[in-house]
Amino acid sequence: MSEKKYRKVRISAGPKGWGGPLEIECKPGKDLIYSVTGGGIHPLAQHIADLTGGTPFDGFKSKAGFEEIAVAVIDCGGTARVGVYPMKKVPTVDIYPTSPAGPLFRFIKADVFVSGVRNEDVEVID
Repeated sequence: MSEKKYRKVRISAGPKGWGGPLEIECKPGKDLIYSVTGGGIHPLAQHIADLTGGTPFDGFKSKAGFEEIAVAVIDCGGTARVGVYPMKKVPTVDIYPTSPAGPLFRFIKADVFVSGVRNEDVEVID
């Protein structure tokens, strides 16, 4: 059985977005592309999984430990989810162009959060 091949990506803020860029590198035991968007695997989460070799994971249907998540893809306009993953130091990608807000705003830092992200804002790097 061959070892899974992972690639590193850079995720930058999209138009009117905030934060980042984030560099995401999956590794064994920490390769979940955690989609928390309420409609299965979001297309952006699937795109990141395709580029990184990570495993797309529906965070609404089941749960995984924060330590297993390479990146969380969310669709939060600025209240709860927007801060939960940054608070746990999980790199977080918001499809909406939000900036730090809500009760957990103090945890939303540019080194762990990026928003307004579209497929074209994700690039493979070496």
